[in-house]
Amino acid sequence: MIREGEPADWPQLRRIQAATLSDPWPELLEMALGEPSLVLVLERTDLIGYALVVPDGKRAYLAEFAITPGQQGQGHGTTLMEALLDRLGRDGVETIRLTARADDEHVHAFYETQGFRIIDRVPDQYDSGDGLLFEWKL
Repeated sequence: MIREGEPADWPQLRRIQAATLSDPWPELLEMALGEPSLVLVLERTDLIGYALVVPDGKRAYLAEFAITPGQQGQGHGTTLMEALLDRLGRDGVETIRLTARADDEHVHAFYETQGFRIIDRVPDQYDSGDGLLFEWKL
């Protein structure tokens, strides 16, 4: 099931964030559970993933996208991304951007299979290096 995240989800989402993201930002996740941000969660028996998006009219920024490490590679990311793109499209969003580490080929491949394209390199985006700016257009 995919649904909007709620404040009660924060402890589970924080565990996913800490286990998945190399530079987790717990405060961003906690602040995002409510407007104007959108957090969609993927729930099976427990929460196994989430997408944190900051919409801005016809554009949106995908700030975090995470699937629990033990659940990766099973299609859950694709399921969550499809639901996210559908939701944002219904909300009138035409362009979605995100930044990923320049050296993370696995992540690049995932986003590219979802229809995102690299549009720019962002020097020193992360403490350990550059980022790549991806964009998806409706």
